Amino acid sequence: MAKYAAAIDQGTTSTRCMIFDHSGNVVCYDQKEHEQIYPRPGWVEHSPDEIWERTQSVIRGALNKGGLSASDIVAVGITNQRETTVVWNRKTGRPVYNAIVWQDTRTDQICNELAADGGQDRFRAKAGLPLATYFSGPKIRWILDNVPGAREAAEAGDVVFGNIDTFLTWWLTGGPDGGVHVTDVTNASRTMLMNLETLDWDDEILGIMGIPRQMLPKIMPSSMVYGTATGDLAGVPVAGILGDQQAAMVGQTCFDPGEAKNTYGTGSFMLLNTGTKIVPSKSGLLTTVCYKFGDQPAVYALEGSIAITGALVQWLRDNLGLITSSAEVEALANLVEDNGGIYFVPAFSGLFAPYWRSDARGVIVGLTRYVNKGHLARAVLEATAYQTREVLDAMEQDSGVKLTALKVDGGMVYNNTLMQFQADILGVPVIRPKVAETTSLGAAYAAGLAVGFWSNTDEMRANWGVDHTWTPQMDEETRARLYRGWKKAVTRTFDWVE
Repeated sequence: MAKYAAAIDQGTTSTRCMIFDHSGNVVCYDQKEHEQIYPRPGWVEHSPDEIWERTQSVIRGALNKGGLSASDIVAVGITNQRETTVVWNRKTGRPVYNAIVWQDTRTDQICNELAADGGQDRFRAKAGLPLATYFSGPKIRWILDNVPGAREAAEAGDVVFGNIDTFLTWWLTGGPDGGVHVTDVTNASRTMLMNLETLDWDDEILGIMGIPRQMLPKIMPSSMVYGTATGDLAGVPVAGILGDQQAAMVGQTCFDPGEAKNTYGTGSFMLLNTGTKIVPSKSGLLTTVCYKFGDQPAVYALEGSIAITGALVQWLRDNLGLITSSAEVEALANLVEDNGGIYFVPAFSGLFAPYWRSDARGVIVGLTRYVNKGHLARAVLEATAYQTREVLDAMEQDSGVKLTALKVDGGMVYNNTLMQFQADILGVPVIRPKVAETTSLGAAYAAGLAVGFWSNTDEMRANWGVDHTWTPQMDEETRARLYRGWKKAVTRTFDWVE
């Protein structure tokens, strides 16, 4: 009887369950979107109850589509939108507030207050992160400060915190009835509360942030058996947890120092494996945990996070109505030969790496009467490639490693126009693997590794194959001129919010 590894991939806009065979091929999957809640400008929320309901639904859907039952699954792994913060009652499972999503900027004031003493890099030496609205710590603090009774309940141990991985693992293993309250090192490294060296919560930071330690999950490796699933996966070991970008690193088999990948999703995230060495960034990148398999040492990464890439195409569709589906953006962009002199900097929720400017807001610059919707579509696609180039430059500066090729994954890698421009503006080949669902695959690998379905990373590497390579076709002078224009455009976004 063939056996399979399952992954629950809980993303910013949807949840899916994917089931893989031993060769890393997708056997079946199911996917459902969930509601994006925008109570005020800059605020972004999700319903944790809806996410859990969707998770159960896609597990059932995937098993049904594949004609499988729980007994066919050796293990299930979880990968998740990182930093999105849930605080819930451990007796009832009810959230005390909606999940505050990673893109949400309401904690701006908390971050500014914390930075008043010690600056934006106050916790960087320990946590690897700048003070920014992006991370979970300030979001927990906001909930404790603004939801009546939340702080008292947290101090009493009745109310607990988790990023989405923790919330789903807790429910999957029984919820109020014996659910395990754990997270893995990759998700913990995105809270701003974990010490990168000890891989444990940092008491000094917790004290400064005003977060009770008893509400936090136990930090575990990314690959090990945490507990046993209930419900449709009853009896299946829950054995892998990885934040989505780290899961993509594992799915892309970037196991050697110097290997890098870029995932194009709602935002884009480029990671560079730095091995067992913690590399502090001087160029605006994040130092993060890449993965930790069982009792092996933790592997670290440098990360460049870009807030808005795929979300910009959705904005063109939903807010402006210039296209009716995301796939149409390529045809629209191909109606013109170039960007017509315009740049679109999508600083909708400030700028992430390498700037970390929460005062920035989006701009379109260089507009003339000549510009039409084709130019706008092209500028939308090019914004993703330029932002990726900025992150790559910062990585090379910090690590001293010159990138020779970029492995890519995520929804936008099927847009040939974007991928060709990406290769052109980077000046290195861009490589798409055969299985582009690398985030889900990484979570399945972590879970399967823990139960011996895959015996080592070499077996995973053997599954990886090239689907398509784009090589640079742009001359150096054009590349430099276009990139100069982009850098100038970015400066126009600064200091907008006072």
